[in-house]
Amino acid sequence: MPKISKKGLSMPESPIRKLVPYAENAYKQGKTVYHLNIGQPDIKTPQVALDAVRVHSLDILAYTRSEGSEGYRTKIADYYAKNDIHVKHDDIIVTTGGSEALLFAFGSVMDVGDEVIIPEPFYANYNGFSTSSGVKVVPVISKIEDNFALPPIEEFEKLITPKTKAILICNPGNPTGYLYSKEEIKKLANIVKKHDLFLIADEVYREFAYDGATHYSILQEEGLDDYAIVIDSVSKRYSMCGARIGCLVSKNKDLIKTVLKFAQARLSPPTLAQIASEAALQTPQSYFDDVIEEYVERRNVLIEELNKIDGVQVANPKGAFYCIAQLPIKNSDAFAQWLLESFDVDGETVMVAPAAGFYSTPGVGLNQIRIAYVLNTDSLKKAVNILKEALKVYKD
Repeated sequence: MPKISKKGLSMPESPIRKLVPYAENAYKQGKTVYHLNIGQPDIKTPQVALDAVRVHSLDILAYTRSEGSEGYRTKIADYYAKNDIHVKHDDIIVTTGGSEALLFAFGSVMDVGDEVIIPEPFYANYNGFSTSSGVKVVPVISKIEDNFALPPIEEFEKLITPKTKAILICNPGNPTGYLYSKEEIKKLANIVKKHDLFLIADEVYREFAYDGATHYSILQEEGLDDYAIVIDSVSKRYSMCGARIGCLVSKNKDLIKTVLKFAQARLSPPTLAQIASEAALQTPQSYFDDVIEEYVERRNVLIEELNKIDGVQVANPKGAFYCIAQLPIKNSDAFAQWLLESFDVDGETVMVAPAAGFYSTPGVGLNQIRIAYVLNTDSLKKAVNILKEALKVYKD
């Protein structure tokens, strides 16, 4: 019988999606499941984006340019300029989601056996991207006790070897909701310049910064043009996860030329989704003001309710729409499955994402879960109450 590749066998399961069969079984039993496990916003997609697809005048759904249409890339550059990020359209490669942008970045700056340093916990699919690229993730651990702040620069320097090619951050962070300060970005800028590394920043949650804080992009940092690579996406910004449109942005011309070759190999990003994404750039600021107000209210309700549960420790997110909660249990994988298989309150249960999958260090995060506060406040209160009641009776 033919054998599966070692790479394929080592590909990690998604900690977010692997519990789906248990949720489906819960539905078949007539249960209501509150989904705290996945970052799928319930916010309505801007009408202007939906209308652009409905009324398009295409006769042929043809390829676009491999780097994305020039019109769309020009408007992306205009969007960045409004955010004090000054790039040109030819600094941008449109991709099939932020995921493809990350894969292109890994393929362009790292060879098999090379290393990337990532503060953990981190977006779980970084593990998958690194495995598929033959790259080793070297984690530097941030701690819930410090609200997942950037670890000391000394901790990064201890990990740099001749195989290190990049540092990767998510800002604001998935799964922690941590928002890096301007001072922290400057520290990272200094270390990548000192050691001649790339700094890759996943900035797909840029708009979601709370409590008067502002997002500081690595593309705003002077002297970083040759080192900075930004990963972006329309998925969360406009609640358009299904569009699968993202982009890679860098002022490093050699890098962009290399990324383009990967883009050419997959031909082009989806045409209709680019039309929707280009239209979404017309979304007024009032849309984001309302969305941010909604997420701040949800965050406040979630954190307040979690803090009422004995033995639960939770980091306070300053951006995105996630948080990490530490529970008085030994194994959140088993707990999450048990919630779906064996527990309910009046026919209702909850689905969470076990946090161990957001680490690459074995044995870390086993008693933590990631919560996406993408439900309305009433649903969040019900979901947290279910967690509270579950923890009263759950036995490891």
